[in-house]
Amino acid sequence: MKTIIEPFRIKMTEPVKLISPEERVAALEKAHHNVFLIDAEECCIDLLTDSGTGAMSSQQWAAMMLGDESYAGSKSWKKFEATIKNITNIKHVFPTHQGRAAENILAATTLKKGDIVPNNSHFDTTRANIEYVGAQAVDLLCAEGLDPALDVPFKGNMDLDKLQRCIETHGADKIPFGMITVTNNTGGGQPVSMANIRGVKEILDRFGIPLVIDACRFAENAYFVRQGEAGYQDRTLLEIAQEMFSFADAATMSCKKDGLANIGGFLICNNDEWAEQFKNILILREGFPTYGGLAGRDLEIIAVGLMEALEYDYQVYRHATVSYLGDKLKELGIPHVKPVGGHAVFLDAKAILPHVPASEFPGIGLVNAIYLEGGIRCVELGSVMFGRSDANGNEVPAPLELVRLAFPRRVYTQSHFDYLVEVLAAVWKNRKNIKGQRITYQPPFLRHFTCHFEPL
Repeated sequence: MKTIIEPFRIKMTEPVKLISPEERVAALEKAHHNVFLIDAEECCIDLLTDSGTGAMSSQQWAAMMLGDESYAGSKSWKKFEATIKNITNIKHVFPTHQGRAAENILAATTLKKGDIVPNNSHFDTTRANIEYVGAQAVDLLCAEGLDPALDVPFKGNMDLDKLQRCIETHGADKIPFGMITVTNNTGGGQPVSMANIRGVKEILDRFGIPLVIDACRFAENAYFVRQGEAGYQDRTLLEIAQEMFSFADAATMSCKKDGLANIGGFLICNNDEWAEQFKNILILREGFPTYGGLAGRDLEIIAVGLMEALEYDYQVYRHATVSYLGDKLKELGIPHVKPVGGHAVFLDAKAILPHVPASEFPGIGLVNAIYLEGGIRCVELGSVMFGRSDANGNEVPAPLELVRLAFPRRVYTQSHFDYLVEVLAAVWKNRKNIKGQRITYQPPFLRHFTCHFEPL
């Protein structure tokens, strides 16, 4: 094979700076050992998230100049709406300022206390918005997805038998909608097969339950389907995405991921009654339904970005960068989720730090060690982000203790990843010296963003 090159040229650069080891120690202590609270300029390479952190294309910059800032019914809105309908063929389109706003409107209008929402795996803001209204977010990930070392395709699938039992146990009247997240971020960025989406839809249909797709990384999921599922090798990514959305009754989207934008999202549905409720809350919280908290230039950028994300050459390059890091980790023997995900590589903190129990948050210890070693910021996806408390207030650990290295789109080059590998190799070599952490402060919701830690 020939080297897979970036399908773009770099027109503008932004300086990065590696602060000294002593400065990194001071920065982490000042941030209460929570990398979310570190200033961005104190991070040499920032892999905290791929959400809104990508670089825009020349076509997106050009489109920004076309932004129509009319309050209602702008030309930019028409372009945004037409692009989303082309991809999804879903009737009602509502822009929002980002994905969690769409989740908030969906939860506020359709859920009540005691309701159940099954999903392959809820991500953090999805779960928080569901639980905030008193409903219960239930994860029904397939068994393969719970084994980080197992190298099989479509580990993001929902367990269809568990879904059937969930509905029979709780009753369809307690489940206003089911969800499926593509790709499955919580489970290691793993894709969901078209067959699984179809199977979920068939079960929900038998009980009269709508299907909502969390579509943040729909284009990456379409790429996985084309590469790994029989019958899709000759289909375009747009055609595959259109088939995915044909099973959806509604969808939420953060355009900060596969919209290739720095801000924005949307909420879409086919149900007229839902649409009326969505519109009323949207006007109250986000803005008029044709701008939804976004400037006209943002609508233009997203309309271009959604289609660029479905370009096959772009996805080949993006997945090559993720695979490159995965191959390096395999050579070093560093445990990570296999196969590598579409937007990130996930380290298996439980396997890397077997001496740190879940109650001492091994993922946080690993995240902080990576920052101290090389000024690289990443994020824990383990018992801090997804743990919960039982009826007695005791911590119940998450099933997986992962650390995510999320790749901003079109931002870093191979030399950045080679440096990252060197840092990870050093951390791996000294892993026995990494200590656990304890929480000294936490808020009631989404604690990982602002809580404070103390090394044990």
